[in-house]
Amino acid sequence: MSRSVDAKKSRFHPEIAKWFATNVGEPTEVQRKAWKLISEDEHCLVTAATGSGKTMAAFLWAISQLASSEWGLGQTRVLYVSPLKALNSDIRNNLLAPLAQLKEVFRENRIEWPEIRVKTRSGDTEHSERRKMLRQPPEILITTPESLNLMLASKDGQRALLGIKSVILDEIHSVVGSKRGVYLMTAIERLARLTGEFQRIALSATVRPLEEVAAFVGGFRRGVPREVKTARSDVAKRYSIEVRFPDEDLQDSNGEDFWKPIAEDLKALILANRSTLIFANSRQLCEKLTHKINHEEPEPLAYSHHGSLSKEIRTAVEKRLKNGELKAIVATNSLELGIDIGALDCVAMVQCPGAISSAIQKTGRAGHQVGAVSKAVVFPSHSRDFLEAAVLSQAIREKDIETARIVERPLDVLAQVIVSSLGPESWDQIELFD
Repeated sequence: MSRSVDAKKSRFHPEIAKWFATNVGEPTEVQRKAWKLISEDEHCLVTAATGSGKTMAAFLWAISQLASSEWGLGQTRVLYVSPLKALNSDIRNNLLAPLAQLKEVFRENRIEWPEIRVKTRSGDTEHSERRKMLRQPPEILITTPESLNLMLASKDGQRALLGIKSVILDEIHSVVGSKRGVYLMTAIERLARLTGEFQRIALSATVRPLEEVAAFVGGFRRGVPREVKTARSDVAKRYSIEVRFPDEDLQDSNGEDFWKPIAEDLKALILANRSTLIFANSRQLCEKLTHKINHEEPEPLAYSHHGSLSKEIRTAVEKRLKNGELKAIVATNSLELGIDIGALDCVAMVQCPGAISSAIQKTGRAGHQVGAVSKAVVFPSHSRDFLEAAVLSQAIREKDIETARIVERPLDVLAQVIVSSLGPESWDQIELFD
């Protein structure tokens, strides 16, 4: 049994500790650090490279608390919030598998297993399913910032959230520098007023400065900042970055073959690997590259993936790549975050992303396993893009990411939150101002 999990026998349920040692193995560095803080009920910001087990670190303690009856059932105890609806579905599926394994372990040892229900709520959730969740709240609720705000805007939604013990804020870097992040954190503060204090666990692969982001997650309690500690991995993630710039003239006199050399290089890259994820900076370019890659091929090598496609199509594309039925996906930022599409050999970026943090996140989709090398190929489309790609490749290796700039005093968000707060109840003006 791993030393770190074994040392926590008095904290983790012993059968869960055994299951982890048998099925997962040795905890990663960031898991050990995170579990120390989480088990001591500290608010924490957990940051490490993609594939280091941050999500497992956040959930395992809560599952142990539910399994050991420390947290009663029949109420929502864990609230997981992520910026992507598709990521939420993945998280639910990735939770159901270990929960099923744990149920079997408990059964074999003749220990009663509590029925831990996991549900997702988003804009895609059927109205009947939403009503059912309000009547019978799941122990683990997975949602988005917008759906959380909608729940807080009704009495029924508020009642379903009264038992919260832990709030997990995933991919916090993707919202911390936007008004959406403000919208999320005001909802978390309203939730704290409604239910009382709960543990805050924020997860991020790429974010800086840690102190400011931690303070953003913590917020204030009666005017005093909550302390949020950080669990940061010191294990260096290895990257292999290549920049390719076709030698031939990229554009003929008619401008018809501008993307042809890049598409040919992408096709060669796809054929050399089992699975490749290609990022484009726009939906139009995504569709254009997919068409050129598949041109004259007997079977499509790549499918498109972007927000204009239906949920059913996106899910089918993700599943086909994961099952090995498809060689590549050409996507916009729709697959930048950790949606499960299986093991990737390589990531390609056509044109430089707008941010280094985004490039690191995309590169990390390849070599997602602990200790694996993340490989990426950057295809600049013009001379200036080539220079930016050279700088970008060095910045990825050195993790020299941009500083997150937290949005301050967005009055439009304030107006929205005030209207939402006054819908289900009356407020004292001073309390609402605080």
